[in-house]
Amino acid sequence: MRLLVVEDDKDLNRQIVSALEQAGYAVDRAFDGEDGGYLGETEPYDAIVLDLGLPMVDGVTVLQQWRRAGKTIPVLILTARDRWSDKVAAFDAGADDYVVKPFHVEELLARLRALLRRAAGHATSEIACGPVRVDTRASRVLVDGQPIKLTSHEYRLLSYLMHHQGRVVSRGELVEHLYDQDFDRDSNTIEVFVGRLRKKLGVEVIQTIRGLGYVLAVPGTR
Repeated sequence: MRLLVVEDDKDLNRQIVSALEQAGYAVDRAFDGEDGGYLGETEPYDAIVLDLGLPMVDGVTVLQQWRRAGKTIPVLILTARDRWSDKVAAFDAGADDYVVKPFHVEELLARLRALLRRAAGHATSEIACGPVRVDTRASRVLVDGQPIKLTSHEYRLLSYLMHHQGRVVSRGELVEHLYDQDFDRDSNTIEVFVGRLRKKLGVEVIQTIRGLGYVLAVPGTR
């Protein structure tokens, strides 16, 4: 899953990005509304953390521009503004959630998990496909109740497929959602990660749809 953090406080930006990366996400960052607005409009993020008091272009204006452009990416507002009128303005502009500074990183992570699973149509932090379960709260994978050790990229790949299970996902889409902006992307590595995942999981839940991509589904359900 790939996220964008738009926050002008460099220390806070770094802190948030570090926490998100440790939780298993690929993360891009921006420090003003102009760069953040451009990235949000041109890159396929799964969710965005957006400060309101940004230089260049304020957060509400950035959010309005995204929504006018038809972008439906879940957006979590992060700001020191705690007046009810500011919250109303943010939600009316298209925000999906709102966190006031100062905040606990654990709360931010929990709210982002909720946004991601709601966007994918899942009700809880634990997502299952047959014997495979992904606990998004703990970034943990279990098969038949037994924990499976995955690398960060393997976990991102499985998590993305789990959030979109039943739908064919192309290799190009996986590349766009698994790697941050600065990563040297190569779609051929996706096939390598899929092969490793299949071996570690030991169950046939990742199916190859020739010429289209991959789909995560219990055998016999498609």
